[in-house]
Amino acid sequence: MLICLSPGGQTTTVGESPKDKLLVGTVEGVFAFIRSGGSWTLQETSLTGEHISALLFEPSSCTLFAGVYGEALYASKDLGRNWKRRDRGLQGLEIYTLACQEIAGNPRVYAGTQPAHLFSSDDLGQNWIELSALREVPGVEKWTFPGPPHQAHVKSLAFDPRRSETLYAAIEVGGFLKSEDGGKSWKTVSGLNPDAHRVLVSPSDPDKVYLVMPTTNCGPADIAGVCVSLNGGESWVSLTPRDFRIGYVDPLLVHPFNRSLMFAAGAKTGPGSWRKLHTADARIARSRDGGESWEILHKGLPEHIRGNIEALSMDVWNGGAALFAGTTDGEVFYSTDEGESWEKIIQGIGPVSKAHHHQNLQASAL
Repeated sequence: MLICLSPGGQTTTVGESPKDKLLVGTVEGVFAFIRSGGSWTLQETSLTGEHISALLFEPSSCTLFAGVYGEALYASKDLGRNWKRRDRGLQGLEIYTLACQEIAGNPRVYAGTQPAHLFSSDDLGQNWIELSALREVPGVEKWTFPGPPHQAHVKSLAFDPRRSETLYAAIEVGGFLKSEDGGKSWKTVSGLNPDAHRVLVSPSDPDKVYLVMPTTNCGPADIAGVCVSLNGGESWVSLTPRDFRIGYVDPLLVHPFNRSLMFAAGAKTGPGSWRKLHTADARIARSRDGGESWEILHKGLPEHIRGNIEALSMDVWNGGAALFAGTTDGEVFYSTDEGESWEKIIQGIGPVSKAHHHQNLQASAL
């Protein structure tokens, strides 16, 4: 029905035909585009002035959620035309990520926040309860973040589709956490770069868990980059080398029906360098062999993408797929041939940005 593109929300949609509505979460609100022929046209904007960190569409109830980096969460029953607050119980925390899984045939929605707390709702956000065990993990007092206000956050969540009690969480910066009892207890996997960005379970092979951590600030013994585990996150191997072109790797996609096809994106260096370099020098990479080898994609993309790519989404249908990449410069790039070629379909909207990343590049443009 629709595609969501945001830093901390839904990344993959599957259906029988291509979706014709794209919602982009930006620091200036939600921008809705309609596809007509080969072009995308702005239909409307909503939640103007809100910094949208995460968009999530729950299809069984036709409910759209928008998490705000600014202590609010909204829900819409008409695909984003009208919104209502649904953040009772979230304690006024900033929303970083939204995710959903099915429990006994009903949707359970999760919200990860800054500071790093985790909440769930079984009534489509009308009420939220905290999974407080996340704050009882040994070492939680050391969780932090390089930029002000130096607070760690729940950056990403994933679930085992065969065992609903198995949850995964990426804490930036705190590490990779796993729960096998629905969030009543958690354990941290050691040996990884604690700057955990994304966790993803392969839809076609749930035994494979993927984790993304940048190589720009990892220790010599840390496993980092795009990594994979074949045993539920107990042990990991890196799929990308330390000198991978995308050092600050963040978004990751795995095709839901072809586990060999993967996409990763991000900046060449960490955010702290963007002001000095006046660019994030972002790229998109593709693997056709499950991460054993990678190629940097160029055709149709600028030689240097100044804004960082902070969101990737994939729309998959019978016989095809489309890719969307959103940047901190308010651009959206689009591919319908598995990344072989790209075109810029949107520009001049609000930055697609995690927290204050867009400000690093706005300052460099002055």
